[in-house]
Amino acid sequence: MSDAVNPYQSPEAAVVPEKPLVIQGNLTETMLVYLKGAVPWLRFVGILGFIGAGLVVLMGFSMAPIVSVMNRAWAEIPGFESLRGVFSVTFSGFMVVMFIGAGLLMFFPSLYIFRFGEKINSYLRTGADRELELAFQNNKSFWKFVGIICIIQLAFIPLLIIGGIITALVVVFS
Repeated sequence: MSDAVNPYQSPEAAVVPEKPLVIQGNLTETMLVYLKGAVPWLRFVGILGFIGAGLVVLMGFSMAPIVSVMNRAWAEIPGFESLRGVFSVTFSGFMVVMFIGAGLLMFFPSLYIFRFGEKINSYLRTGADRELELAFQNNKSFWKFVGIICIIQLAFIPLLIIGGIITALVVVFS
């Protein structure tokens, strides 16, 4: 019975090491064309990211006066007079910190993308392998940063669900 061939056995393949696609910076013409075509878009997206980050930080600084105006409006609504001081200080501080933090978080991926485009452009002009290495280092840093942010966001989802349930229970039973 041990000499019989098992028809349900997984197929076996010989293990062959893969050849590297790029050896010592030798890029094909097609690769260079694709890199050259990506450069303006990388720089464009990086610049848009810088502008967006700056606008978000400006919004953070503008939150304090906006909340001040909202605070005066809350005083006019019957029953909300007690929230006036708490709302103004807590909410405005929270919003300022959140917007500035979000702006700073937006800055770094924009920087990595912009540098990636700049280093590729520099490589295309000079042909220096070090520039290509730095380009891909920035590309790696961009994706690592984005991945970490995704993990953090995924970690907050259960906390938001629990917070929502607790808030709903407090509202329903109060």
